[in-house]
Amino acid sequence: MATLYLRDTHTTLTDPDAIAAHLAPLGIQYERWAADRPLPEGASADEVLAAYAAPIAKLKQQGGFVTADVIDIKPDTPNLGAMLAKFKSEHWHDEDEVRFTLAGRGIFHLHLESGVIAVEVVAGDLLRVPRGTHHWFDLCSERRIRAIRLFQQISGWAPHYTETGVDAGYAPLCLGPA
Repeated sequence: MATLYLRDTHTTLTDPDAIAAHLAPLGIQYERWAADRPLPEGASADEVLAAYAAPIAKLKQQGGFVTADVIDIKPDTPNLGAMLAKFKSEHWHDEDEVRFTLAGRGIFHLHLESGVIAVEVVAGDLLRVPRGTHHWFDLCSERRIRAIRLFQQISGWAPHYTETGVDAGYAPLCLGPA
């Protein structure tokens, strides 16, 4: 389950209900999801999307999402360093960013008016970050994450980099179990 780090107050939350309750007033959605059926190791993207069809359909209806896909990042992903460099720079999007983690783990840093918080996501965690929210993402030490992404536009979203340098002051935590 996720771990919420309130970076500026050095507080950590691990209870899913407490995390959801803390994030909801900030406009950030956190949920735990389960597949409709067991998934084999290495399931195809189509199998994954079929297994999570019901919660995906619900989220599409709630948030105006039109498409979903599966991203699979591993230590041997070509050009991984360049890809991660793009994720690790503070940015925002014109649409909500939605990630449901299937495997691996990573950390979303969210730069809010109240300060910077970080959410470490693991398998079963859904995180929906509202459009316009300044954030950045990094993988944990395993350098592995597989996730369902949802998009409100078929073309997907494009990052708008802030270039404030805030992200440089916050190293990834990833303190939870691997």
